[in-house]
Amino acid sequence: MMFHVVLSKDEEGWIVAECPALPGCLSQGKTEQEALTNVKEAITAWLWAEEQKLAAPPEDALCNRA
Repeated sequence: MMFHVVLSKDEEGWIVAECPALPGCLSQGKTEQEALTNVKEAITAWLWAEEQKLAAPPEDALCNRA
């Protein structure tokens, strides 16, 4: 799976890598390569977290057992 990543430099000189398709998915690094490596890890973690949300039973199903 491929994702578009936007690189920008912040005011302190860090390279910020953001994946616009995944809300809140971003990372940073001192170099472009480091930022890209870090955002790949962030994308993997973001997708894993979303998968866990889909796999979890609804909260109300757990609370209504008698």
